[in-house]
Parts: sequence; structure tokens; C-alpha cells
Amino acid sequence: MTEPDRIPAADLPPGAVRRVGDWAVGNRDGRYFAVSRRCRHQLADLSEGTVDADGCLVCPWHQSRYDVRTGEMVEGPHGFLGYHGPTPGYTQFVRAYARILRLRVRRALRRGDDVVLE
Repeated sequence: MTEPDRIPAADLPPGAVRRVGDWAVGNRDGRYFAVSRRCRHQLADLSEGTVDADGCLVCPWHQSRYDVRTGEMVEGPHGFLGYHGPTPGYTQFVRAYARILRLRVRRALRRGDDVVLE
């Protein structure tokens, strides 16, 4: 296991998301997750996102929501480029291709004082 494949568990309190190499690693109510870092909408860095009340990873740019267990986009973006607001047709288009291009999912487990990606 290389150094970029782990993060101290103390850096991942519940609700936190951090960057670990190419992965967005987070803590969903005490359960750790790791998904690929780039949003399927406009490639925002999901390690800068948040975990919402439903345990979904929320993109920091346009609030697309991802199920961290499957990598599926469960809610499409609320905007495009610098615009933040409704984009009904565009949002449906993004969700359609995001069903095919899901986020990659990797196991993240607590081992001692670290969270380790497998």
C-alpha cells in the first residue's frame, strides 16, 4: 500500500470529504467511502464537496448529488458554468450520461489510526 492510499482517520470526522490521490474520501455517518474525484457534470473536484443529510456526496460547483455506495448521480446539476439556477433539459441530459459514466467506487476501511483504500 502506498502512502497516497491512506489518510489519518482523525482527518475524516463525520460529514468530511478529503482528497487522497485521485479519490474523494469521506465519512458518511461513521462509514468511510472513496469515489473518483471528478464530477460527471463539469469535472469539479468532489473532494471539495460535502456530505448531505441523506449521505450523498454533493458537488461543490452545481450541487449534483452522488450515491457514494454506487457512484450513481441521484440528482443532476443546478446550473451551468457560472450560472446557478434551474436548467431542466440540461440537467436531464447530464443525468442520462452520468448513468453510464458513474463515479468509480473503491473500498475505504478503518485500519488502526488510518482510513485505507483497497
